[in-house]
Amino acid sequence: MTIDFESFVLTAATADLADEPVAREHADAVEFRLDLAGEPLSALSDYDGQLPLVATNRPTWEGGEAVDGDDRLAALRTAADHDAVAAIDVELAAVEGRDRAGTDPDRVADLLGHAREAGTAVIVSTHDFEGTPHRDQLRSLLADAAEYGDVAKLAVTADGPGDVLALLSATWEATADGEAVATMAMGEAGRHSRAVAPLYGSRIGYAPVDPAEATAPGQYDLATLRTLVDRLDSE
Repeated sequence: MTIDFESFVLTAATADLADEPVAREHADAVEFRLDLAGEPLSALSDYDGQLPLVATNRPTWEGGEAVDGDDRLAALRTAADHDAVAAIDVELAAVEGRDRAGTDPDRVADLLGHAREAGTAVIVSTHDFEGTPHRDQLRSLLADAAEYGDVAKLAVTADGPGDVLALLSATWEATADGEAVATMAMGEAGRHSRAVAPLYGSRIGYAPVDPAEATAPGQYDLATLRTLVDRLDSE
């Protein structure tokens, strides 16, 4: 399966692939959180759903639950070979060899190369759970991630409208420069960014099927985000 990141992709975030039939009504893809699932590789092997998958194995140092090491990258490598997995998500800090776990950047580069050989896209992501960097730094992070990935993902935490404005400005500039990006501001102050960021070029939105199972602060549920994005896009 493939995902066309030339247009906006609404992704249902879940740790349970049994959610896929419910997600079909509103989602274009499913983000499968390997780090939150009990037996993720077994679940992948058994998957026979209709929606393409984005495989994410988020480490603890970037808000997930995966213990970093060879097994984390190996699981993503296995996922990249699965026919239903259209993209894998890899952290920019790991790609650049500057994460807290001391991940070998050569192993990450090998993973990215393997994914591309398998025809699997790569999302290179950064998450800031403390705040929103200066606009120039936001733009730099997107450019760095775009250098390595097919899509550069950036999620920050907003304290107010100014933070959201900075993120949207960086999103628009990156898009104008030909970079495929996915951006969002976490937290209540940034919640509306998830609906409006696609108007500025953001290619991916994330939402849980069940609001009680949000994987990031400030997420709308899947049906609500689909409605908001579609209504804004039609105006």
